[in-house]
Amino acid sequence: METSTASAYVFVEDLRAEGTAAVLDRVVNTYGCDTLTVAAAYHRARDVTPHGPARVTLRGDGVHFVPPADLFDGLRLTPPVQPGAAEEPLRETRRLTAERGAALHGWTVFLHNTTLGLAHPDVTQQNCFGDRAAPADLCPAHPDVRAYAVALARAVARQGVDAVVAESLHYGTFGHGYHHERSFVPLGPLEDFLLGLCFCTHCTARARTAGADPEAARTEAARLVARVLDGAEPHAAELTAIDALPAPLAAYVRTRAATVTSLAATVADAVAGEGSQLLFLDLTGAVKGYADGRPTGVLAVDEAWRIGVDPAGIGAVVPGYVVLAYAQDAQRVAADTAAYRDVLPDSCALRVVLRPGAPDTASAEHLAAKTLAATGPGGADAVDFYHYGLVPFPVLDRVPVALAALAALAVPGKRHT
Repeated sequence: METSTASAYVFVEDLRAEGTAAVLDRVVNTYGCDTLTVAAAYHRARDVTPHGPARVTLRGDGVHFVPPADLFDGLRLTPPVQPGAAEEPLRETRRLTAERGAALHGWTVFLHNTTLGLAHPDVTQQNCFGDRAAPADLCPAHPDVRAYAVALARAVARQGVDAVVAESLHYGTFGHGYHHERSFVPLGPLEDFLLGLCFCTHCTARARTAGADPEAARTEAARLVARVLDGAEPHAAELTAIDALPAPLAAYVRTRAATVTSLAATVADAVAGEGSQLLFLDLTGAVKGYADGRPTGVLAVDEAWRIGVDPAGIGAVVPGYVVLAYAQDAQRVAADTAAYRDVLPDSCALRVVLRPGAPDTASAEHLAAKTLAATGPGGADAVDFYHYGLVPFPVLDRVPVALAALAALAVPGKRHT
């Protein structure tokens, strides 16, 4: 298995604007990372880019390579292509990382794609009212989506990457389904979750086969949300366990894990067939701590079910697992990471992603403390930093301090991905 202990997440646009060699020299030689994690396939975004030539950057859905014809011919879904893809920026990055003895990971957003969702609404998640109101969220149970995911994974692996980092290879949530979302109805945690459940024909068929009653679940979900839409107060309690749901809904929600796990297994096998490996990225830590770095309630591993993720099940079918420790508190970082390590099999390596700046981190010493917390005994095997192009250079200068602290406490023989 490829050895990698620390990486920086970057966009192809960062490499193009600043020069791939210059970025690599900074990330590898100055910061001390041994890996570059590059967005091979990304989604729509508007980003403040503090040291880019454009101080605010618009991104579209798409891939930074020409989709191989043998993988996508005959498929209904094909990825949009980013400007400049014909220049093969990932292959050039592969060459330059190899020259420096660094690894290259292909960061790939799979099922969060507004362009494909708007063009093919039937492949998106369908809520309890029958609405296709989340065009960015492709349904992981849909056969066309699953075929697309396999082809996309193989295509990224063919760029010569040491690993494919799989983001959004699971169900989406209601709160992150489109741009300019509005709700003047106060939705509680329960209603928000229920509006994000998919009841398309493929999800309901899988649930029925697993012994759940999808119609009863849909009816109950619609009833609970409709009462709030009709003026009732939302349920205020946090939704932290499947068992807190009414029985038909709980049974239905449990079936989603098999859909996601089987998809992860299929994609991992496809990536392995291309000579690379899959690292499954679990977004639960971002769901809990993205806005302010102050996640509350149960640990992230205990809420992964909300996006259809069973960490233990997925850890059994992929060689590597990535978690987002978006938290200010080093003790919370340590607890979240250790909890994932406890449920993942020994065969599955664990990486943790930290944000070196706002809203999570206040100083180099703070980042170093969280790095040590994440990678301590019973913790992660590697640490990654998010994101090179999105934070100022003085914030990035915290990374070598953190990695120096980690190196000083390196444990001989510790397994890394």
